[in-house]
Amino acid sequence: VQLQASGGGLVQSGGSLRLSCAASGSIFSINSMGWYRQALGKQRELVASISGGITNYADSVVGRFAISRDNAKNTVYLQMNNLKPEDTAVYYCNALIQRPSIIAPAQYYWGQGTQVTVSS
Repeated sequence: VQLQASGGGLVQSGGSLRLSCAASGSIFSINSMGWYRQALGKQRELVASISGGITNYADSVVGRFAISRDNAKNTVYLQMNNLKPEDTAVYYCNALIQRPSIIAPAQYYWGQGTQVTVSS
C-alpha cells in the first residue's frame, strides 16, 4: 500500500492550495483518511480528518480548510483557503487501511509529505 501526496507549493498569504493524496495497492477498504502537518521544530499535528463522511478539523484551520474524499479513487483532498504564514509546514496524508486479509488488522499508512510555504 502506498499513499502519494501532491499539490504543495509556495503561495502568498491569503492564497489557496489544494492537496491530493491517492492510496494504491492491495486495499480492501479505507476506514479514515486525514492530513497532518509538521512545521520546522514542531511536533506533527492533525489538520483534518474524514471518516464515514464525518469531518474533524484543528481549531486553527476551521473555516479556511476543507477536507473531502473520493471513495472511488481512494483519494483524499485538502482545500486550503486564506492561507497564513503559520500554515507553512510539510503536510502528510494518513489513512487507516484494511488490506484483503482475514487475519491482518487495519493499519495506518503515511504519505511522503508535501511542502506548503506561505509567504507574508
